[in-house]
Amino acid sequence: MRDDKMQARASATDRQQRAIPRSLIKRVKDYVRRVWPPVMSVAVVAVTLWLGWQAVYEKDGLSAWQQKRAEERQLRKENSDLDQENALLRERIERLKSNPDTIGIEARGTLHYIKPNEVIVTLPPEQKTQSPPAGTAK
Repeated sequence: MRDDKMQARASATDRQQRAIPRSLIKRVKDYVRRVWPPVMSVAVVAVTLWLGWQAVYEKDGLSAWQQKRAEERQLRKENSDLDQENALLRERIERLKSNPDTIGIEARGTLHYIKPNEVIVTLPPEQKTQSPPAGTAK
């Protein structure tokens, strides 16, 4: 009988020892099931914020893209202005190649050439005369 009682106690103790890990595992699983969704939500929000920051403020982000777009617009405008200037200069070159009157006007204006029997009169630059202040009439 003693052996039966000892066996019963041993099996009860054995069951208790097995039950402890099961209840511990069960508690851990319950804890993880309870805590996992909020933790993952926070992690997803943190990763999303980090990616958003990267997309906007980093080296190749949105702000750099906007700066490049502004620079591109400025360069396109400068390019357009230079194209217009080139077109005007080409027209002037064609006029100088084909029209002798234009060549004469250019030579007289920039090189100060004169035609026979012409006299160049150089006037002094205009000086601004100061008028007396109002109310000081004599």
